[in-house]
Amino acid sequence: MITKFKIEQLDELMKIWLETNIDAHSFIPKEYWIDKAPLVKKLLPSSDIYVFKECNTIKGFIGVIENGYIAGIFIKKEYQREGIGNKLIDYIKSKYENITLDVYNKNEKALNFYYKNNFKVLDSKFDEETKELEYTLFYKK
Repeated sequence: MITKFKIEQLDELMKIWLETNIDAHSFIPKEYWIDKAPLVKKLLPSSDIYVFKECNTIKGFIGVIENGYIAGIFIKKEYQREGIGNKLIDYIKSKYENITLDVYNKNEKALNFYYKNNFKVLDSKFDEETKELEYTLFYKK
């Protein structure tokens, strides 16, 4: 079931955020994500966060800011490949006409997921902080 974020879920979501980022971005030092965590924890409650929960277990979440910009989809590793990402992206597609997001070009698993969900590359840019190339992807109903 997908529900709106509750503040008491913050610590659990941050754990998922950190573990997922470190796992998905092996090409970026894990210290980068550890250093970013306090800022993300501060900003997360001001975003539109939708949590996927089954059997009293949070399995993942999606964060949306600024009229349809997906800040990220985060699924616990042990629940990946269960269709949770698709359920979360479909939920956001039902709420927004246009959706954008940024994804590192080396994150092939994420790129393939978004391509399968009808996202197209809109632009590319160099992330100065990570020294990695990012694609801006776009979806329109």
